[in-house]
Amino acid sequence: MAAEDFVHLHLHSDYSLLDGAIQHEALAEQAQRLGFKAIAVTDHGNMFGAMGFANAMKKVGVKPIIGMEAYVARGSRHERGKPDTDGERGTNHLILLAMDETGYKNLVRLASLGYTEGYYYKPRIDKEVLARHAEGLVALSACMSGVPASLILRDRVEQARCEIGEYNEIFGRGRYFLELQSHRGLEDNQTKVNRALTEIAARLDVPLVVTNDAHFLTEADHEAHRALLCLQTGKALRDSNFHYSPDHYVKSAAEMWALWGNENPQALRNTLRIAEMATFEFGKAPNYLPVFPVPGEFTLTGYFEHVVRAGLEERLRQIAPPNPEQYRARLDYEISIIERMGYEGYFLVVWDFIRHARERGIPVGPGRGSAAGSLVAYSLHITDVDPLAHDLLFERFLNPERVSMPDIDVDFCMRGRSSVIEYVSQFYGRENVSQIATFGTMASRAVIKDVGRVLEMPYPEVEKIAKLIPPPQRGRNVSIADALTMVPELKQAYEKRPEVRRLIDLARRLEGGARHSSIHAAGVVISPQPVAELVPVFKTKTRDRERGEVEVIATQYNMNDLEKAGMLKMDFLGLTALTIIEDCLTSIERETGRRPDLTQIPTNDPAALRLFGEGETDAVFQFEGDGISEIARRLKPSGLDDIVALNALYRPGPLDSGMVDDYIERRHGRRRVTYDFKELKDVLENTYGVPVFQEQIMAIFQRLAGYSLGEADLVRRAMGKKKREELDAHKAKFIAQAVARGHDRTKLEKLWQQLEGFADYAFNKCVTGEATLRDAATGATVTVAELAGRDVEAAGAPFITWSWNGREVVVNELVEVFPTGEKEVVEIELEDGRTLRCTLDHKFYTRDADGQGCFLPLREILARGLALYTCDEPAAEANTPPTGMEKPHPGQPCVQDTQAGAQGLCR
Repeated sequence: MAAEDFVHLHLHSDYSLLDGAIQHEALAEQAQRLGFKAIAVTDHGNMFGAMGFANAMKKVGVKPIIGMEAYVARGSRHERGKPDTDGERGTNHLILLAMDETGYKNLVRLASLGYTEGYYYKPRIDKEVLARHAEGLVALSACMSGVPASLILRDRVEQARCEIGEYNEIFGRGRYFLELQSHRGLEDNQTKVNRALTEIAARLDVPLVVTNDAHFLTEADHEAHRALLCLQTGKALRDSNFHYSPDHYVKSAAEMWALWGNENPQALRNTLRIAEMATFEFGKAPNYLPVFPVPGEFTLTGYFEHVVRAGLEERLRQIAPPNPEQYRARLDYEISIIERMGYEGYFLVVWDFIRHARERGIPVGPGRGSAAGSLVAYSLHITDVDPLAHDLLFERFLNPERVSMPDIDVDFCMRGRSSVIEYVSQFYGRENVSQIATFGTMASRAVIKDVGRVLEMPYPEVEKIAKLIPPPQRGRNVSIADALTMVPELKQAYEKRPEVRRLIDLARRLEGGARHSSIHAAGVVISPQPVAELVPVFKTKTRDRERGEVEVIATQYNMNDLEKAGMLKMDFLGLTALTIIEDCLTSIERETGRRPDLTQIPTNDPAALRLFGEGETDAVFQFEGDGISEIARRLKPSGLDDIVALNALYRPGPLDSGMVDDYIERRHGRRRVTYDFKELKDVLENTYGVPVFQEQIMAIFQRLAGYSLGEADLVRRAMGKKKREELDAHKAKFIAQAVARGHDRTKLEKLWQQLEGFADYAFNKCVTGEATLRDAATGATVTVAELAGRDVEAAGAPFITWSWNGREVVVNELVEVFPTGEKEVVEIELEDGRTLRCTLDHKFYTRDADGQGCFLPLREILARGLALYTCDEPAAEANTPPTGMEKPHPGQPCVQDTQAGAQGLCR
């Protein structure tokens, strides 16, 4: 590092809940912009955001230093006295930074002990546990709430010197630093403390270090941070008097050197020294699988095979398939993969607690997700779906070419879930089982209401502004920034009313930050040793359906971070549908004396299918809601295959790419079923030539390009992640290998676009707010932004527009407009002199070199020198192509119809 670099070693992210206002991604961007080589996170008493922080910094090439600002009890962590006694703080602050693997493990232990043993208003540790877990840590004396500073402010300088000496002994010479800070408005106290610390440092040979105790990202965030503190304390902003200065932000190295360079340059250089000492980084963790106890005469592998093979033979007796040897061969294959990956114990763990639930009459779901593709899971009665009968692939569940932890979600009746978790806790040891943290964030509507309260604005006025934020679209919150572009009324209020501008500006600075911790509704961790020895845990209260309010231990890391830490996460899902079904069966049995066997109910029952065909799907799991019930009504399923396909298709990608409409039209014979590749006929025949299931996607790669199923699963995962660079690499490989096998490149390009649309959630949603659509019913034009701001119910008649689907002009009803975030917008000039503004990902109808019609992103059309196509002025009759429009004309722009993903008309 350069001589005048600087490293922030005292910094609070938004995981210093309602105290820090720095979000990880924004910090990473700022750190990169300011040229920082390293930066630390030191949240108050927890490690909630440690791994997320590290990942964000690694993405931008900044070295992450993992730390915590601990609360240290004046006496024992076990004492429960008054929070403040004898005029001194009951707890003091201490910065702890992990230097190496040992230091990280000790930091984890201390973060856990603060909650499990020392919690009293705050998660507290004490000198006893510090002495036991000091190895590998560097400590800083902290802010004005640190032990030395708080004593100096009370004129107990000698006592402060003694405490400094004691901490120096606990951590070792050169690993305990005295913090110097300087902030506007706090000069008197800080000057007093800095002078005394400098004298003691020289006397005891203890190094000094400069920090800035950053709580917000930029100086402009100061008022928003004050509003955040008001949320924590329940105060109004005008009455607040907090000790934070406008200087508590992430200052640049130049700013820090301008402040301290003349007075104490060595204390600045010591930040670099500490950063160079810090070698810990999150690497690939081993998998911490629980140990399943097996009978004495068996090894783990032997018992696994014994139970699985016995289970398969039981299943074969029940289903009597014509090809039992095919089942046995598939089982041998799966067993070999599972044993090679070392997951025998995992399956036995799941098998055991599901068996326990069933033995006690607790309803268990038939299985969901990729685990249904495992014959081993079917043999163990983990699932009740025959994967061979339904052509499900094991590689979707466990990919031999990408080792990752298996993930089986299990549904339990709501009333029985907690007793299953209790069984697991007793069986594996209570310290080895933990629930999982999740974090509520300040979403757009909620943060506007929060800030409105802090600003003491009238409730009806704040509520009106909050309601202008569109509701979540397909599970995603609409950001305030997007709402300002979508809703003219909100934009107008923002521009014309200063109090609304202030409200929204403050809310935008806090939006997305963590607001509180809670417990994941389903996740449970099972570990081979106490969880607190591997990841940090905390103690909290939650509400249990059966037991009321209970105290639980949960991991401080969320479920995504836990997987990276090698922990086994399982989802114990409480499903109301199972509870309702159980109650219905009990009622029937009480009335008739007979209990229906659900496994014997036919899947082609006409009365049940009629309900789907009429859209009467309220209280049907995964088929509730107006959108999917309307599609069920249009489809009119004739069997289980249609219902399963509908469930798979009802996602943003297929909805936006027109696949749902295509499937329905082909299903009813109104559109011809075609196959561009004869090799795919048997793969796609059951779904009328439309790729519906992920297994079909994998089979396509296998048939056309010779992929193994493991390789094909990697492409499927990449599509799910929506990472453009990764997808481009897969696309190049797929097309090259398929062309080498004799397939047409143009058709392959078209197929890739279709598959990407299948998996896509965002790539083709690329209309700018100023784009216009013409209403096919009235002829009126309206911008997309105006449509986004409409109240659909109040508008009465739906908005109808034209689209070109590659064959004909069709009419579509616009059902939803939703934001997709900020993207680069380009402007291009067309042959007729008009200009077009859109993103490079926006798709247009074009024709390739062979004259084949297809939809391609603008970036690809420009790269390949193709023409854009659109229609002329629409004719009066909805389904009649406009005059002179046997074919679309090149050179004119289109905008995307949000219902079908086809290309609508633009004027």
